[in-house]
Amino acid sequence: MSHIYLYSPAGAVRDKAAFRRGVQRLRGLGHEVEIDEAALSSFQRFAGDDATRLAAIGRAAASGADLAMITRAGYGLTRILPALPYRALAKATRKTRFVGLSDFTALQCALFAKVQAGSWAGPALLEGFGREEEPDEIMMACLDDLLCGQGEGAGWRLPKEEAGQSMVRGATLWGGNLSVLTALVGTPYLPQVRGGILFIEDVNEHPYRVERMLSQLLHAGVLHRQKAIVFGQFSNYRLVPHDKGFRLSSVVAWLRSQVKALVLTGLPFGHVPTKVLLPFGRPCDLVLQEREALLLWGDEPRQTVA
Repeated sequence: MSHIYLYSPAGAVRDKAAFRRGVQRLRGLGHEVEIDEAALSSFQRFAGDDATRLAAIGRAAASGADLAMITRAGYGLTRILPALPYRALAKATRKTRFVGLSDFTALQCALFAKVQAGSWAGPALLEGFGREEEPDEIMMACLDDLLCGQGEGAGWRLPKEEAGQSMVRGATLWGGNLSVLTALVGTPYLPQVRGGILFIEDVNEHPYRVERMLSQLLHAGVLHRQKAIVFGQFSNYRLVPHDKGFRLSSVVAWLRSQVKALVLTGLPFGHVPTKVLLPFGRPCDLVLQEREALLLWGDEPRQTVA
């Protein structure tokens, strides 16, 4: 049985039924679920004011849980990055895996930039476990592997045009939500990763906006420093007649013309039910064998806090 701590560092939980479903499902799997005292707080669009959410993050760090999972993302973390308890969080990551996605990318980036502490890109409670549909089996299996300390990698099948043979060894895996990553450019909270594997995803973003954000990362020098750029799932957008054939594949082709890095698509991660869990800040190998892509990582490194 694993100890899971649920807290709300960003957007307010509006769907209480989904919250209850998520908690019941985690408990039904045999986990001890601890709910932060402010998990259902609300202030404007946030899960409490800034001080409330900072205190919740602090309690998550002090919980001693095996896993600290956000209830939901939304927006709210970028505005409190200067006040995060970085040393406490870094110390906590020796035992507790912090997991989330979307707006949580801001905390992950800041944590790695400031104190070189890792985290996990994965589900939030509501979108992963609170839906009326049963949770995705692949996501569940990845979470089980994480909690059991058995997860060593993730794989997926590439489109035919991306087939080949290639390998990137020992590169830092990092990234997350593209909109959040772009918002951190020019701040001290965007990690300065060289020779890394950057994974990206987003939701409700038309391909031209995806290209515009990638252009910003390109012109800021971020993309030129990577060995590989991996597209996760870009979901819930709508093409229009004005596009005249411009689509996400057009953006991928453009990016390949701009960088020397290996550019791959199809990673099962993002605002979709089926997603793997990814170790943010961990050295990884990326192996391409014809149409099979593999991200491989080893044992969790020990964190050192000065």
